[in-house]
Amino acid sequence: MEENREEMTIDEAFLALDAIVEALEGREITLEESFQKYQEGMGLVKKCSEKIDDVEKKVLILNENGEAYEF
Repeated sequence: MEENREEMTIDEAFLALDAIVEALEGREITLEESFQKYQEGMGLVKKCSEKIDDVEKKVLILNENGEAYEF
């Protein structure tokens, strides 16, 4: 999944994070696997945060005169 992270949408990353949480909550996972899933999840969280920051920078705000400026 590491190589696909750049192309992953925020929604896809959230779905992947949900799957990781489910796996971590399960009793079938080993301690080593849980560390691997944790690291994978933290990488996804970082990517989501970066993508959200990028979107926030592109948001336009309208002032009272109806003119748009970047947020």
